[in-house]
Amino acid sequence: MNFARLYVRVLEMLGNESRLAWTLAIANVALATAQFAEPVLFGRIIDALAGTQARGVPPVWSDFAILLGAWVAFGLFTIVCGALIALHSDRLAHRRRHAVMTGYFEHLLQLPLSYHGGVHSGRLMKIMLTGTDAMWWLWLGFFREHLAAFVALLVLLPLSMFLNWRLGLLLVVLCVVFAALTTLVLRRAEAGQKTVERHYGDLAERASDALGNVALVQSFSRVEAEVVGLRNVVSKLLGAQMPVLSWWAICAVLSRASTTITMLSIFVVGIWLFTHNMTTIGQIVTFTGFAGMLIGRLEQAVGFANRLFMDAPKLKEFFDVLDTAPAVRDRPDAIDPGRVRGLIDFEHVSFSYDGKRSAVADLNFTALPGEIVALVGPTGAGKTTALSLLHRVFDPQSGSVKIDGMDIRGLKLAALRRNIGVVFQEVLLFNRSIAENLRVGQPDATDEEVRAAAERAQALEFIERHPDGFEASVGERGRMLSGGERQRVSIARAILKNPPILILDEATSALDAATELRVQAALDEVMRDRTTFVIAHRLSTVRNATRILVFDEGRIVETGTFDELVARNGRFAELARAQFLLPEEPAQAEVRSDAAE
Repeated sequence: MNFARLYVRVLEMLGNESRLAWTLAIANVALATAQFAEPVLFGRIIDALAGTQARGVPPVWSDFAILLGAWVAFGLFTIVCGALIALHSDRLAHRRRHAVMTGYFEHLLQLPLSYHGGVHSGRLMKIMLTGTDAMWWLWLGFFREHLAAFVALLVLLPLSMFLNWRLGLLLVVLCVVFAALTTLVLRRAEAGQKTVERHYGDLAERASDALGNVALVQSFSRVEAEVVGLRNVVSKLLGAQMPVLSWWAICAVLSRASTTITMLSIFVVGIWLFTHNMTTIGQIVTFTGFAGMLIGRLEQAVGFANRLFMDAPKLKEFFDVLDTAPAVRDRPDAIDPGRVRGLIDFEHVSFSYDGKRSAVADLNFTALPGEIVALVGPTGAGKTTALSLLHRVFDPQSGSVKIDGMDIRGLKLAALRRNIGVVFQEVLLFNRSIAENLRVGQPDATDEEVRAAAERAQALEFIERHPDGFEASVGERGRMLSGGERQRVSIARAILKNPPILILDEATSALDAATELRVQAALDEVMRDRTTFVIAHRLSTVRNATRILVFDEGRIVETGTFDELVARNGRFAELARAQFLLPEEPAQAEVRSDAAE
C-alpha cells in the first residue's frame, strides 16, 4: 500500500462524518486562499507609502482606507474561520477515533480462533491503539494544517508567477530543490521505520505474555530472565530507531536552512531586480511574506511527510488486521430459527487445520433431542474439533452439520450460538464481577435466576462467603477464585443460559471428588430434556450417556452404550481397563506380574 493510497484510506475511515469533512475541506481552501491577502496588501501599502515619499507629499488616510479595511476584513475572516476549523476538526477526529477503535474491536472478536491462536493478543492491542492514534493525528492534521498547506502551495506558486515571474520562478526553484532533498531523506528513513514498528510489536507481545503468566514467572524464578529478555528487545528497538532519528534530524536541518536561504535569495535577487527597474519595494516585501509562508507550508508538509512515514507501518498493520476476512460469517440469506429442538446431524463431515492432516474425517452420527452423547478417545483424537464445528468455530471442508434439518451455515451465527451452551475445560472468565460473568449468556436474567443457577451449580456457598457476594470481582482470568470455584461459575453460567443444546468439555475436571458428585447431580438435572454432548477423558463420568462415540485419529471407531462397548471388548474396553474401570485380561495381568518380579 503506497503512501497516497494509505492516506486516502485513512480519510475514507471518516465514514458517516463525510459531510462535515467536506465542509471543513472547503473552509480550509477558503482559509488558505485568504491568507495570501496579507502579504499582497502589505506590499501595496508599502508601494503607496513609497510613492507619496517620492512625490514629497504626506500620505492621505483616505488613500489607504480601502487597503487597511480589506486587511482587517481578511484578518477577521482567517481568525474566525481558523478557530471554527480547529474546533470542529478536533471533535470530528476524536469521534471517529473511538468509532474506528470500536469497529476494530468488534472485528477482532469475529475473527476465528485459528487467527487468534497465531497472533498474540498483546500485539493486536498494540496495533489497535497505535493505529487509531495515528489515524486521529492524521485526521486532525489534515483539517487543521495539511489541507491548507497543500492548497496554499498550489495557490502561492502561480500567484507569485503572476505578480513577478522572476521572483516567482526563484520560489518555484527553491521549492523543488527543498522537496527533492526532503523526499530523498524520507525514503532512506522508510525501511528503518518498518523495522522499528516490528520491534515495538515484539515489545508489546513479550511484556503482555509475561504479565499474563506472572504466576509462572514467579514460581519458576524467571523474573530476572524475563526482564533480561525485555531489555534485549528494547536494545534491538533502539538499534533500529537511532538511524531513523538521524534521518529525521537531517530533515530538521534542511528545514532550518531553507528558511535562511529562501529569505536571503529573495532579498539578493529582489535588490538586483529593483536596481534594474524590474520590481518595486512593495513586491520585494510581498515576496518576503510569500517566502515566509512558503517555508511555513513546506515545514508543515515535511512534518506531515515525517509523521506519515513514521505512522505508515502502524497504519498498514491496522488495515491488514481490519482487512482479514473472518473464515466464519453470516451468509446474506442467513436466518434466525429461534429456539431449536436439538436434533443434530453430522453428515460426512471432514475438517483439517493445515490442509494436510485431517483433524476429523467422514463423521456420521445423529443426536436426537434430549439425548446425552459422550465423545471419548485419546488426546488429539478430534473430539473437541467435532464439537467446535457444531457451534461454528470453524466450518467443515466437506460434509454438513445440521440442526433440526437445517444446515448451520444457513443460520445466523448469533442465533446458532444462542442455542448452544458450552462449559469449557479451560474455564474462561472476564475480569468482572461474578454476577456479570454469570449473565454472559443471559444478560437480562434476574437476580433470583442468577442465584438459582449458582445454587444448582454448587457455587452459592462460596459466593456468599465473600463479603461482596455476587458483586465480587473474579480477577484477571478468574485468578481470585480457585480452580473448582471457577469451574462451578462456568457451569452456573451454562445453566443460566438454558440452551437446548449443551456441550460439556471435561466440565468437572477441576473439582474435588465430593464437589464433583454434587455438581454431577446438578448436571444430570440440567441435561434433562436437552441435547447434550459430553467430552470426557474419565470414562466413569459417561456411564449414563445415551450413546458413546469413540474417536481415534479423527474418526469414530466405535459407538454404543457403556455396557455395549465393554461387551464388544474393543477400543473402548482398552481405555476402560487403562483407567481401572474393568478387570485386566489374564494375559495383561500376567505381563504386569512378570514386570513387577
